[in-house]
Amino acid sequence: MGFATVLEQRAHLLGDLDRRVGDAAERSRSAVPAGAAAGTGPGSLDERGQPTGTITARLDGGGAVLTAELVTRSGAPRELGPAQRSALAGAAPDGTLHTRSVPGLGTYRFTALDGGGRPVLTALPMDDVQDTIRGLVVVEGVVAAAGLTVVGCVCAVVVRRQLRPLERVAAVAAEVSRSPLGPGGVTGPPRVPEQDADPGSEAGQVGAALNRLIDHAQTSRAERLRGEEEARRGEERVRRFLADASHELRTPLASIAGFAELMNRGAGRVDAALAWRRVSAESARMTGLVEDLLLLARLDEGRPWPSAEVDLAALVAEAVRDARAAGEEHTWQLALPLDSPAVVAGDEAGLRQAVSRLLANARAHTPAGTTVVATVEATGTSWVIRVRDDGPGIPPALLPRVFEPFSRADPSRSRVSPGHGGSGLGLAVAAAITTAHQGRIHAESTPGRTEFTVELPAAHPAPPVEPPPSPGPADHTPAPHPGEEATVHPG
Repeated sequence: MGFATVLEQRAHLLGDLDRRVGDAAERSRSAVPAGAAAGTGPGSLDERGQPTGTITARLDGGGAVLTAELVTRSGAPRELGPAQRSALAGAAPDGTLHTRSVPGLGTYRFTALDGGGRPVLTALPMDDVQDTIRGLVVVEGVVAAAGLTVVGCVCAVVVRRQLRPLERVAAVAAEVSRSPLGPGGVTGPPRVPEQDADPGSEAGQVGAALNRLIDHAQTSRAERLRGEEEARRGEERVRRFLADASHELRTPLASIAGFAELMNRGAGRVDAALAWRRVSAESARMTGLVEDLLLLARLDEGRPWPSAEVDLAALVAEAVRDARAAGEEHTWQLALPLDSPAVVAGDEAGLRQAVSRLLANARAHTPAGTTVVATVEATGTSWVIRVRDDGPGIPPALLPRVFEPFSRADPSRSRVSPGHGGSGLGLAVAAAITTAHQGRIHAESTPGRTEFTVELPAAHPAPPVEPPPSPGPADHTPAPHPGEEATVHPG
């Protein structure tokens, strides 16, 4: 703006000076007396009205200055010297404006006109114009410098204020970079404040991006720690599994080795018969344990099961009948929806084994006289098998891992009846078989009520059936009719 102002002001002042030079030249030409000789001096031109500092001169045909005079403050003209006249020479009398520096006088603006064969030259000083432009340049420079200084200070303050959120973002990033990444690291790393994470500004976009990065890093760290924890737990489960399996196998092997040693020492006929019975029992126990381990291994490999339609009502009824025969000291009850077939797709032998394991678990870990109820219910798209007993219950600490291999309860549910104890694989096998059939198994337990729930997808969706009421005591249950519950009990 200052540069444009100086140019505009200079053009305006030069235009005004050129106009005045032209006017002065016209006056000089009109003042040339008619018939004046070529050698006549400019004093004979009648220079009235010319301002102070005006130079008037007579030229010859070649543009050489013949005579030249300067109008002084006193009004008396002063003759110019040869060097000064030489500075004005060479101007054509065509009205063209020229700028020359006259020695001892300064810069002049002049023009030459033809005065009837007698060219005249008129020049006016440019000192006023140059002084004005010079002063304007100084003023503009000072104003521009002051303005730029003020603007620079304001911009510095504004930019620093605008960068404060970015500085806080950088501080958060530095603090996050110093946070440890190990298991003992900070669980909640610092985050950029909400006011510094506004996506409407550039700094806010950086803050929001940093928050997303922190969230991603925190999620990845949590997943890594969770994976490490799961791997550690998996290793512990494997070690515990191997230890439990070794313990379970060592017990029957020790019994077999002991009775074999007894027979090798030549025991009597009675002792030999007893030894063979014990060897057979321990061999059967060890065989069952090995078969359970092989079954779990096969289920973990995800091998396909044979699939056919299975009637859960008949399957559960047979399993309860077998459980009653094995545990006559318990009260066994069965509740079935007899108005619709409970059909699922799967392996009948595997599902029977899963239900039998649940019933055997209730028999082995509850005292004599406990009531065990098996129920089959419909939920529309699935069939639910419930095995409930009124025994002492499962300890809360054991309930989350009750379906893990070799999981055993505390003395409240561990092998209440002699000879009824298992290897700790029954519930694990039941859970594995249920999962292999795309089902779910769940356990709930409180003192006096333990319930295992197995949910299997129905082969043919059936309308939901209201859960039947708990069956009454065996001696008060009449014979079932179609659409009623069936109760199986001892005797």
